[in-house]
Amino acid sequence: MRIDQSIETPWGISVFGAASIDAAPDVARLRVAIKETRQQAGEAFEVTRRAVNQVREVVRGHGVPDRHVSTSRLNLESSYVYGAERKFVGYECTASFVIELRTLDALEAVLVDVVEAGANEVGGVEFDVRTKKELRAEARRAAVAAAREKAALYAEAAGVRLGGVVHIKDVDSEQLQNSYRSHGRSAAGEGDLTPGRITVTAGVVIGFSIVGDVET
Repeated sequence: MRIDQSIETPWGISVFGAASIDAAPDVARLRVAIKETRQQAGEAFEVTRRAVNQVREVVRGHGVPDRHVSTSRLNLESSYVYGAERKFVGYECTASFVIELRTLDALEAVLVDVVEAGANEVGGVEFDVRTKKELRAEARRAAVAAAREKAALYAEAAGVRLGGVVHIKDVDSEQLQNSYRSHGRSAAGEGDLTPGRITVTAGVVIGFSIVGDVET
């Protein structure tokens, strides 16, 4: 907004409040896939299906329940290499997994074992916290408190009294998270095997009325 732009419809004080809470992650989601190419479609299906079963057995062996493992349906497509002309190389069959681990100490061992069992693509590791809903609520309360404190400061500096809340607008937490990252703060632990910390953020825009000048 231009600094010389006037307020066409004055109504009160509008302020932005934000807060963030750091927490130690207690969940890791491992993304892996099996991708096999064979000359015959049936053979590609069969070798991939066997690898899927092997990976599932390995994960069960680490005490991970089936409900914490999501598997995509087997996908089959023709595979080509491109040079002077397109050349058919076979049928490619793919199955992907998302494995949720509640014991982070087992992450490295699970990763090694599922690769040895046939998972030949590793998409990465995402760390999270199971109490994110509660942490988000705490951050939202803190964001409201920050907005109210800022509004009170503006009102005091302007010599007016702060009235009641007339407007509340939530700020998208994903956009706010990206803003924190762009200023050098990141949700630690994404994409590597070091958990770091998880940052849960919240933001809010609150409008307050002005009830009059401060009496002198």
